[in-house]
Amino acid sequence: MNQSARRPRTEERAADGRAERGRQSRVKIAEAVLSLLDDGESNFPAERVAERAGVSRRLVFHHFADLSELVETAITRRLEQLIEQIRPLPTTGPRDTRVAALTEQRARILEWITPAQLTLMRLETPGDRVAEVTREVLDLARARLAEIFAEELERLPASRRSEVLHGLDAVTTWGAWYHWRSSGLSAESAARTMETAVHALLATTDRPQGGPGEAPVHG
Repeated sequence: MNQSARRPRTEERAADGRAERGRQSRVKIAEAVLSLLDDGESNFPAERVAERAGVSRRLVFHHFADLSELVETAITRRLEQLIEQIRPLPTTGPRDTRVAALTEQRARILEWITPAQLTLMRLETPGDRVAEVTREVLDLARARLAEIFAEELERLPASRRSEVLHGLDAVTTWGAWYHWRSSGLSAESAARTMETAVHALLATTDRPQGGPGEAPVHG
C-alpha cells in the first residue's frame, strides 16, 4: 500500500479517536453535574463542575457553549437513566401485589429524580431534547399502568377507562410525589399515600355499570 493510501486511513482513525475522547469528556462533565445534584447542590459553577469531573474549566466550555447547555445535557442524561430504571412489573396476580410493586418502584424513582426535576423547573426554556425525553418518560409510565392494571381497566367502557387511567397516572407521577413530599410527608408516608390513591381509583372498576345501588362485583 502506498503512502498516500495509508495517510487517509491514519487520519480517519485519529479523527475517530478525537471524537470518542470528546464524547467521553462530555459524558464525564455531565455526570459531574449529576453528582453535584445528588449531593444536594443546586448551583453549578464551572469551577466546581470542572473539579468534580477532573478536567479544566477551559475544557468544560470547549464542550458546552454555556452552563445552561451543560445543565440541560445533564438533565437529559438523568431522564434517560430514569427510563432504564422502569423495570417490568407483574401484570397478573393479586391486585395488592401489583399495586405494592408499582408504588415501591415509582416512589423510589420519583425520590431519586427530584433534584433533577427541581433543576429542570429552573430552566427558562428547556431544549427540544429535554422535552422529547420527558414526553417519552411520561408516555412509558402511562403505558405501563395500562399493562399492570389491564384486568381492572378492561371492565370499564372506553371513556371511563381513559378517565381512570389518567387518574392513576396523576397519582403516580412526579407532580403528586413532589406535592406530598413538599407538604411534609416522609418518603415512606408519601409512598403509602400513593398506594392508597391507586387502590381507591382501582376500586371504582369493581362497581357495576348498572347503578350505584347495586352490589360491587369483584374480579
